[in-house]
Amino acid sequence: MIDRILIELDKGLKILSTTPNKNRKRPDEGLSEATSLSLEDKENHAKYMRVNHSGEICAQGLYRGQLFFNKNKEIESKLKEAASEEVDHLAWCESRINELNGSTSKLNPLLYIGSFGIGAIASIVDEKYNLGFLSETEAQVALHLDSHIKKINPADKKTLKIIQSMKEDEENHKESAIKMGGVELPNLIKKIMGAASKIMTTTTYRV
Repeated sequence: MIDRILIELDKGLKILSTTPNKNRKRPDEGLSEATSLSLEDKENHAKYMRVNHSGEICAQGLYRGQLFFNKNKEIESKLKEAASEEVDHLAWCESRINELNGSTSKLNPLLYIGSFGIGAIASIVDEKYNLGFLSETEAQVALHLDSHIKKINPADKKTLKIIQSMKEDEENHKESAIKMGGVELPNLIKKIMGAASKIMTTTTYRV
């Protein structure tokens, strides 16, 4: 158990402190940088991407937590596949933030630790609820990505393309969790998750 804890600490530190290696190229490759964006547009877009980056930090923590106590090989395979795609999202967001002269959130370490704990608890409770929690998380992430799409200046096709591709992945992860047997969570749990998500997105937009 101590060895597993040390491995998870190492993985967490790497996620938080190193530039992630993407497996897929950025979806906006080939698109030209918009020349008509105002400084305010760029600042806002960088902040939206910061929120998305922090969301992916949460996703990594959640997946690692869910894997920590999981014993189902099929679930393990799907979680690792989704986690790998989320690493791509991390890399895409971070590089786009840099291009927009923004910065990632200082709250990321706390978000990772909290998400890891939530994922670990979910994996202990019940496999179906574990998958249901994953499905609901992905659904809420897709919703907030959709809200960002509506706020981004249409001229910034690069940022829009990245967010749209991320949204498609999140929706696929949601459907995959449902197909594996994920159950719908009680409304109270959904509301709590929604409130927590709103706090995260509001704070990371600013910090």
